[in-house]
Amino acid sequence: MTGDRGEAIAVEYLRRHGFLICARNWRCGRYEIDIVAVKSGVTHFVEVRTRAADSVVPPEMTITPAKAGAMLRAAEAYLAMTRTAGEAEFDLVAVEICPDGSYEVRYVANAVEVGW
Repeated sequence: MTGDRGEAIAVEYLRRHGFLICARNWRCGRYEIDIVAVKSGVTHFVEVRTRAADSVVPPEMTITPAKAGAMLRAAEAYLAMTRTAGEAEFDLVAVEICPDGSYEVRYVANAVEVGW
């Protein structure tokens, strides 16, 4: 349930920062996107990584090249199915949850560099 809480925290964070949430947990076959959002005409494909605050590896360090490739394929499927055009970014929302229930959120724009 940590992941579900992290995604809810990420959605609220994005909304407070002017993003319009278009989809959450979007799936097509084996492809999945945590959050699709739009801000200033740019479509943002957002990966949410949630960890306990005392984890050895911070959330930002958990996107592997394989995950980046999967994100790209998922985004291509989303864009094709929704006929969305224009600029797109691959972002990360890192959520660290403390034992007392408090949390820290970090937004990383362009966390995954891709060459369309």
